[in-house]
Order: sequence, then structure tokens, then C-alpha cells
Amino acid sequence: MNNIAQALTERAQELPNCPALLLPQRFHAGKVDYTAMSFAELDLRSSHLALGFAEYGIGIGARAVVMVRPSAEFFLIMFALLKARAVPVLVDPGIDKKALKQCLANVHPGAFIGISLAHAARTILGWGKASITRLVTLGRRWFWGGATLNEIEAIGVAKSNRLPRLAEQVRATPPDSLAAILFTSGSTGVPKGVEYQHRMFVAQVALLRDTFQIAP
Repeated sequence: MNNIAQALTERAQELPNCPALLLPQRFHAGKVDYTAMSFAELDLRSSHLALGFAEYGIGIGARAVVMVRPSAEFFLIMFALLKARAVPVLVDPGIDKKALKQCLANVHPGAFIGISLAHAARTILGWGKASITRLVTLGRRWFWGGATLNEIEAIGVAKSNRLPRLAEQVRATPPDSLAAILFTSGSTGVPKGVEYQHRMFVAQVALLRDTFQIAP
């Protein structure tokens, strides 16, 4: 396994109908109601998004800032970017806004994927203004243009005949290639971007699985 996203595909093949995500929806009589997304659905939808991202210009080596709340969409976006061999850039939204602007300037992202509020802040505060050319909005898109996440997924669905080629691209990922850039919180100074290679994430998964004896 060279690309960490292959772990999802392997689970989808072994346990297609088992829940991959349990999503709290609402409280009812003191209890939380959940809906589930199976491994097969998470794998297929993230593959469609990966095809859509690549068609939109967020492909191999492209750096994409992700500012999305914890949700099913967050996991879909992350797996899609990894499958597309793009590089998600994650920054703690709670850090100082000037520091956040500097963080994005340092990594020169070409894309910004975020909720409407994040896009509004990006536009007003000028985050990544010099380098960002691709915009994807989760939720309602206002004046900043670009595409919505639903539109990106629809593009991918229309390109479903390319799924075998995508799978081959994922398998061919060089293990030392850049998988993601994760910024520190900045609690001890200026936040620093830490580069993670695919082999690092693969090794972490193996270590966690073996240490805690995680099994189906």
C-alpha cells in the first residue's frame, strides 16, 4: 500500500456494507439518532470527487487548503484529494488570522475548499490571494465564484468510466510523495507546516492497528 487512501478501498472490498461513518443527526427523547455511511459508499463517492477535482484542476501535486467542519463531507474531501494525489493543507482555524494568512502564503496553495464562512473570510482578509485559482464551496456559494462540492461530485459521476484509471493512479503513488501539509497550532511561536509523505501515514495506520489490535 503506497497511498493511504488505498486503506479505504481495501476495507470497502472486504466490508462493503459495514458502517464507515456514524453521523449524529438529532436528539430524540434524550438519545442521538444516527445515520450511517458504508465503506462502499465512502469509497465510491470519494472516487467520484477525486475524478471531479482532477477535472477541475485539483490533481497530482496541487495544494488545496481545506476548511470544512468535521462532517461526512470532510472525510469525503480528504479521501478524494488523497486519491487524486493532490495535497490537502490543514490549518487550525482558531489561530491568529494574520498568522493564518502567512501560513497560506508560505505554502502557495492553488485551491481553497471550504464552507461559505471560510470563503467569505478568505475573500475579505486576502488569504492565498496570490496563488489560489480554484475555489470549491461546501454549502451556498456567494460572490466568490468557483464550483460547489455538489458540482464537483456531479462532474466525477459523469466521468465514472475513468474509475479504473483512477485506481491505477492511486496504486502507482510513490510512497515518498507528499500526502498532506499540516500546520501546528502556533502555541510556541509562528505555526509551522509539517509535510507528511504517504508512507508516513501508511506506517501510522499499521502501528495503530498492531498496537491496539484493531480488527474487523
